[in-house]
Amino acid sequence: MLVDTGTNVTLLKTDLAQKLKEQLIYTGPNISLKTATGEKTEVRGKLDASIECGSRKFHHRISVADVTDPCILGLDFLKKFNFTVDLEKNEIRTGGEEIPLFSASVQHLKSCSVLAKKRTIIPARSECLIQGVPEVPEQFRYAVTDFPSQVSQKGVLVAAALVDLEREAIPVRVLNLNNKPKILDEGAVIATCEPVVDIVARPQEFSGAQHLPSSLDNLEILDEGQRTAVRKLLKEFQNLFSTCDADVSRYDTT
Repeated sequence: MLVDTGTNVTLLKTDLAQKLKEQLIYTGPNISLKTATGEKTEVRGKLDASIECGSRKFHHRISVADVTDPCILGLDFLKKFNFTVDLEKNEIRTGGEEIPLFSASVQHLKSCSVLAKKRTIIPARSECLIQGVPEVPEQFRYAVTDFPSQVSQKGVLVAAALVDLEREAIPVRVLNLNNKPKILDEGAVIATCEPVVDIVARPQEFSGAQHLPSSLDNLEILDEGQRTAVRKLLKEFQNLFSTCDADVSRYDTT
């Protein structure tokens, strides 16, 4: 699916419309569209369709024409459903949902490898964070890390996590189950990354109104300015910390 802010109407390819077997609303004769190259293409009709973007479905009437792309989202669709196009972050947003945009060269890409940024030794029966870098940079921005199936890392587990590939280093959490240290050389494959389809932001679920545990609120060794700064940071990132001994971990993104 192509997002084109230079297209006034949303278009569906003719052969794809025929496969949907939906009722085609025929338009008048001699109705055509002018393409970016100046050529004209005939409009075959219109179709009431359900378009899925991210986790939501949008019902919209689209035009059917002989175009190259399967579906082109035009300005009529983006304006109707209040989409925001952010070219700096390469994403479109609506209703608190962030949907990454991919360039044509990477739209069929399924995953990429994450390489160790430097030589690292994981102590026996220990967990640690390793700095990684994407094998091929700038293929997509947001991804979920997973265990590298093509590489045999016996006794080593990799945690799934949402990461931003545009950062200088990718944090990869690994666990060494062996009784001996595990050595990962620089450039070794430590994880795989699969592109994220959409991100649903729900900041209201973690408000700053929650009280800090007394052990964290008692900051006697700090002056008042330091106490204020620490309390602010702890409240801002409270969803990342355990609140009691029963908590194994806390994370607000899946």
